[in-house]
Amino acid sequence: MRNLLKHSLIIGCLIFAPNICAQVLIVHPHNPSTSLSKNNLRAIFAMRIPQWSDGSAIHVFVLEDSHPIHTSFTKHILGMFPYQLRRIWDRQVFSGTGIAPTIVKTSEEMRERVSKTQGAIGYLMPEDVDDSIKVIEGSL
Repeated sequence: MRNLLKHSLIIGCLIFAPNICAQVLIVHPHNPSTSLSKNNLRAIFAMRIPQWSDGSAIHVFVLEDSHPIHTSFTKHILGMFPYQLRRIWDRQVFSGTGIAPTIVKTSEEMRERVSKTQGAIGYLMPEDVDDSIKVIEGSL
């Protein structure tokens, strides 16, 4: 019984392992950025950097807190738990010092909103990327 449990756990990890860190960063197609450092990426998604280097406003799009892609993105790319990121947003909103990102429900909505919003940034799984958005590199 113990070996069966151990083998089931290993098989489960192998099946889901490709999806753990497979997200890509996406931006509006006219965004001049080609890469972001991990520190800048964390600051952008924590809503601490309001503008791109050219002075245009950053519009952050995220999936719902409980969405598996959001959970994986926050844990593996940003290095924090979704609830920690939510606390940062809530503190800024309630203190009047900032705003929360725009929450979308699906990957399709994420792609559509980022493709149509100047200065937008978000994340997707590679298979959800198309020509309507630009993929940028991050120091991940």
